[in-house]
Amino acid sequence: MEIRWKRKVHGMWKEGQAIWEEYRNVVRACRDATRKAKAHLELKLARDVKNNKKGFFKYISSKWKARDHVGPLLNEVGALVTEDAEKAELLPSLLQSLVLRLALRNHRPWR
Repeated sequence: MEIRWKRKVHGMWKEGQAIWEEYRNVVRACRDATRKAKAHLELKLARDVKNNKKGFFKYISSKWKARDHVGPLLNEVGALVTEDAEKAELLPSLLQSLVLRLALRNHRPWR
């Protein structure tokens, strides 16, 4: 029910029939209801694991799926790299430069 109301209030806000605070309150209520429903589902699955093993393990396995796709990357000269082998060669240097930039940004010499 909350998601339908959220969509309706969003449309009203876009048309100028509702104020931002009202929309924001509906969004927060919807988020809270979603979190509460998810927690209730997980609690119910955990309590009933002896009687409903299939449902429990199906839910757990759905949470273990990971993304194995890496999108296109830009190399040092700004060219787009799309081939997997090239991305595998480029990724360590990109991560190294990222870590170096973060370290330099957070470095505070001589306080």
